Amino acid sequence: MSSSDSNKKALVVVDIQNDYFPGGRWALSQVEEAAAQAARVIERFRERGDLVVHIRHEFKDANAPFFRPGSEGAQIHQSAKNRQDEPVVLKHYINSFRETELKDILDQHGINEVVVVGNMSHMCVDGMTRAAVDFGYTTTVLHDACATLDMEFNGVKVPAAQVHAAFMAALAFGYAPVISTSEYLDR
Repeated sequence: MSSSDSNKKALVVVDIQNDYFPGGRWALSQVEEAAAQAARVIERFRERGDLVVHIRHEFKDANAPFFRPGSEGAQIHQSAKNRQDEPVVLKHYINSFRETELKDILDQHGINEVVVVGNMSHMCVDGMTRAAVDFGYTTTVLHDACATLDMEFNGVKVPAAQVHAAFMAALAFGYAPVISTSEYLDR
């Protein structure tokens, strides 16, 4: 790793998968814009020789609404495609650490700081961020490199932008710095 400071950083790219894109089984709001921001960060980490870890979610149930086992929709989207030398962690739960080798990969590389990008803001990005902090990693979320969708609860329709803002605000309040991609890359 050739990080310019003493921290060993990894970028964790969460669930940037085909089903979340237009034409997929679970299209997210503004996902193409978020993936373009994530691609900028992926490129920077590669340039610096820092670790990039890709998370790929598949449900175990073949009748799942999206990310069905072995489906094209469950594959990593072209915008965030992993290189041959970058680990891809297959998960079956919201938390990217649960029953996966993610923590082992980070620890084997001496990682103490993670940057999180991907999908969905209110689920797997939230779960990944909280778990990373709980495991002791210094964690940063790049809010404009994450996407979600409109939701509804108890008869209240919540637009994607509001869902995203609520979860980013919660993470920023108690878990991690939540900043823009440009702000991160300008550091």
